[in-house]
Amino acid sequence: MNRLDHSPALLLLAVLSAVVICAGLIILLRPLLQRYALARPNARSSHVIPTPQGAGIAVVAATLSVASVYAVAVGQAIPWVPFGATLLIAIVGFVDDIRSIPVLPRLVLQAAAVTAVVFSAPTELRIVPAWPVGIERALLLLAVLWFVNLVNFMDGLDLMTVAELVPAAAAILLLGLFGEAPWPATIIAAVLGGAMLGFAPFNRPVAKVFLGDVGSLPIGLLLGWCLLQLAWHQHFAAALLLPLYYLADATLTLFNRIARRQSFWVAHRTHFYQRATVNGFTVSRVVTEVFALNILLAVLALASVRLDSLLTNIVLLAAGVIAVALLLYRFSQPRAKVASRRA
Repeated sequence: MNRLDHSPALLLLAVLSAVVICAGLIILLRPLLQRYALARPNARSSHVIPTPQGAGIAVVAATLSVASVYAVAVGQAIPWVPFGATLLIAIVGFVDDIRSIPVLPRLVLQAAAVTAVVFSAPTELRIVPAWPVGIERALLLLAVLWFVNLVNFMDGLDLMTVAELVPAAAAILLLGLFGEAPWPATIIAAVLGGAMLGFAPFNRPVAKVFLGDVGSLPIGLLLGWCLLQLAWHQHFAAALLLPLYYLADATLTLFNRIARRQSFWVAHRTHFYQRATVNGFTVSRVVTEVFALNILLAVLALASVRLDSLLTNIVLLAAGVIAVALLLYRFSQPRAKVASRRA
């Protein structure tokens, strides 16, 4: 492997470049987004004033451009299929931000992008070698498609996606520096994390701009692809631990809405993090607690890779599940002041 692949200095330069490019693009784009891509509050919104959306354009542009330059600099091939799929899904999200696309065509286009990513991977990359490769890839297609959409569903609060993405990206970067993650996942996670840091000042409460579907969908695809790389390299516990809060909140909410015979594909405000704001938690408090949980999950993921045994993976996964369950329970309960006021 090229000596520059794991150069901390080069990786740091890439991260800082993504921060600066993303922030600069948001400053340039914000007047246009204010005019053409304004998200107006509705019954399902967490914001109360019209806010421009579409800053995901800057995040995606910074990530793909910096990662491509890095690949050329170290003499590695640009991962064209994941990047092309990311652009496709970003375009779908951009159109949906401007003019809503019906659910079925939107899912078909998303599925096409995810199919390209999953089925273009070398057949020797397997999670469960005993399974037929076609069955495993079909299941992964469904899993990544769900992950793309759940990232979109969970992007409903200021800084929420930053609180999820940055710890996960940092963990994947560290795994790459330890030689435990392949270089494409390492650099993509690093620059995506940098781009999200560049976006963060504009999205802190009260947000001046939102990612929009043009950001949340491709971010879901890129992060999902990085996690898939970990799973394909036999770090399955880490691949589950890093997004565990998002997986739990979104999936439990989906099952709950299905059980109640509600239109689960329609935007709503019943996620645990949304219920927390109703139950008396401030936006800053919710995001801070999610960020702290994700740091813990990142530590558990790193430990699962470094210790590398079935028993420790089971113990660490159990610890992660307990930590996530405790936070979900906490979010679902009214805070003391709210409860006493209602009484």
